[in-house]
Amino acid sequence: MKTIKGVFTALITPFNNKGELDQEGFRANIRFQIENGVHGIVPLGTTGEAPTLSHQEQETVLRIAVQEAKGKIPIMAGTGSYSTQQTILNTQQAEKLGADAVLVVSPYYNKPTPEGLYRHFKAICDNTSLPIIVYNVQGRTAQNISTDTLKRLADLPNVIGVKETSGNLTQVSEVIEHIGRTHPNFSVMSGDDANLLTFMALGGDGVISVLSNLLPAETVQFYQALVDGNYAEARELHYRLIPLIRTLFIETNPIPIKAAMQYRGMAAGGYRLPLCELMPQNQAALQAAVESYCNAEILSR
Repeated sequence: MKTIKGVFTALITPFNNKGELDQEGFRANIRFQIENGVHGIVPLGTTGEAPTLSHQEQETVLRIAVQEAKGKIPIMAGTGSYSTQQTILNTQQAEKLGADAVLVVSPYYNKPTPEGLYRHFKAICDNTSLPIIVYNVQGRTAQNISTDTLKRLADLPNVIGVKETSGNLTQVSEVIEHIGRTHPNFSVMSGDDANLLTFMALGGDGVISVLSNLLPAETVQFYQALVDGNYAEARELHYRLIPLIRTLFIETNPIPIKAAMQYRGMAAGGYRLPLCELMPQNQAALQAAVESYCNAEILSR
């Protein structure tokens, strides 16, 4: 049985007007996710601006996530970095604080070889009992984890899945064919909201979603339609959501999603440099997309 499936929200980290953690806002956002039926949450990922948080802030974020969600839905903490030793320390802290699993990105910047990648993940497995989800995101790490390398990683005892964000649906199909279908407990999760329909049709297990920060119930409804094989409903939801999804990536994530949440009165706040606010023309486009979706949703009821 697959441990990881469904809609896992890649949580934003809200800040107050002083640029500090908005702890109460973060709690409110997690409660909103649970109330609207998501299957798990992912604090301290890229969407959560984890690289710009201090170690103390990272600990606070994870403590809050555990306090709010433990025993209700799984907590998958982002612990990856370009340093194997630091990733091990982050993962051990996540285990100590009560995370249920960890999301470990392929080391960025230093671009290890396939053998180096394997040894990186093996070293992490050797130093934790937590389940590990491999995060393949070439656009942020400058390298793709090949299916052959992922096969080796899938044989490690703690590696239970992949967040596949290569954008290459041929590779997604190969991963599902050669790993997802041969390793019964290995989950293949989409890292792209825009590809969820195709991803699930190929046999994927769900999505680690940015969209669900803003629209958790709708994202869960979309996923459930796909699980139920109701493709007419799923296509309708896809085409209703896709204009908004596209606009949520008009600039680097999480800039647009935090702006969209601000428009809806949710806790989000500003950004940590080197991220900054949307360009003016994109602010107008994003606000129009949010309002258009909300108006269309009201009319459809």
